[in-house]
Parts: sequence; structure tokens; C-alpha cells
Amino acid sequence: MTTAQLVSEIKKKQSFLCIGLDVDLNKIPEHLLKEEDPIFAFNKAIIDATHHLCVAYKPNTAFYEAYGLKGWKALEKTIVYLNENYPEIFTIADAKRGDIGNTSTMYAKAFFEDLAFDSVTVAPYMGKDSVEPFLEFKDKHTILLALTSNQGAFDFQTKQLEENELYKEVLKISKTYKNSENLMYVVGATKAEYLAEIRQIIPESFLLVPGVGAQGGNLQEVCKYGLNNQIGLLINSSRGIIYASKNEDFAQQAAKKAQEIQNEMSAFV
Repeated sequence: MTTAQLVSEIKKKQSFLCIGLDVDLNKIPEHLLKEEDPIFAFNKAIIDATHHLCVAYKPNTAFYEAYGLKGWKALEKTIVYLNENYPEIFTIADAKRGDIGNTSTMYAKAFFEDLAFDSVTVAPYMGKDSVEPFLEFKDKHTILLALTSNQGAFDFQTKQLEENELYKEVLKISKTYKNSENLMYVVGATKAEYLAEIRQIIPESFLLVPGVGAQGGNLQEVCKYGLNNQIGLLINSSRGIIYASKNEDFAQQAAKKAQEIQNEMSAFV
């Protein structure tokens, strides 16, 4: 999917909501555990109930890898279902990969070619040659971890170097990478006050913003500092939507939560 197609979908749906499909079998409704593939059954119901309210889905691959081959197959079935039934949806593999060049190439092929995701999250710590292999794929996006929403982000990401904090150096240097126009960036919603300075460095880029909802991030604050002329934001909510209910009406309750966020977002689109 191209950036222009994503922007068009945002305007059409009056939404820049991304729903995280982080499936924990201990949290899904009990009746689904009787299904042949409980993870896929849960995802399918959530997707069918919410696809008109969001522009992206973001499965965190750890929640699938934890269940071994069955989990990986459920992830594959989920992305195939999305691509076949809702091709207008932007898909994000939240895998946080990043390794030496030839290994990164294989990671990129796994997510972009085999699973056919539109994007994948990548850790920048190993530098240019670990990121550029992901950027070689046409109409695919690499979402670089810039400033995350967890408490440990302050351990390294905000450390002061000679001129800038480390995360700002990541942003500046990444702009020099080949095909850097295919970069997006993760910036946590709990760091909303940093967005104004981030926008000075990457004014045109899309930002994936986790942490709204369960982690305490504020949508109004994020929009105040993070919006650009193409919206430029994908606001992710996972637990607050998908676990809105553990009863048989779980999908309908998830849709209600998604609708609440979409209604709030419509004022900005």
C-alpha cells in the first residue's frame, strides 16, 4: 500500500485508528477456546466488527510466536483474511526486527513477501545496514522504533549526546538511508510532549503512536503536537478495544470502543 492510499483511506473513514491484535488465550472469551483455531476465530470476529472504524491492524508477532506453529499459522490466516477481504486496510507486523544485512533481508522477505504485510517495525540499534534491506521493497513501509512508550525508554533513547538526545540522532540519521521515504516511526503516546520537536525533524513522515488507552496516552495531546497536513498519525489501541468484553458480545463491545475513538478522531480529519 502506498502512503497516498493510506491517506485516502484515513480521509474516507474519518479515522486514523490502528487496532492491535495482541491475542492472549487467557484473555479471550472462553467459548472461543472450543474453536479449532481460537486465535483466528477471535481475530476474525474483531476484524469483521471494526474494519469500518479503523485504517490499520497491528498484530504483535510475540503473541503468535508464543504458541508455536499453531500461533504462526493463526497469524498467517489472519493476514490472508485481511488481504483478501479488506485490502484497503494497512497491515503492520509488530515484530521489532533488526540484524545484520543478510539476516534483515530474510526478515523482510518473511513479512513482506511470505506474509504480505504492508509494514514491519524495526529496531534501529544496529544502524544503516540493518534497516536498508527492509526499505528495498516497493510500496512497503519500515516503521523505525524512535521513542517508545515504555518506562525503560529513558534508559537509552533520551540520553544526551554531544548535540542531541539519542532518539533525535536516530531520526536525523535515518533520513539519509536509501529509500528513506518508505520510513515511518514509532513514537509513544505517553511521550506526546516530545512530538513538537520530532515534527521539526520529520515533518512529513507517518508516526505509529502506541500507548493511547490502557497505557495512559492522551489522543488530544498527541494530535495537538503530532498532526501534519496529511494527518501523519496512526494511533494504536490494543487491549482497550479487543478486550472490552469477555462475553459472547466481545466483538460488538470492541466495535463500541473503536467507535468512541473514531468519533474523537473525526474532528481532526
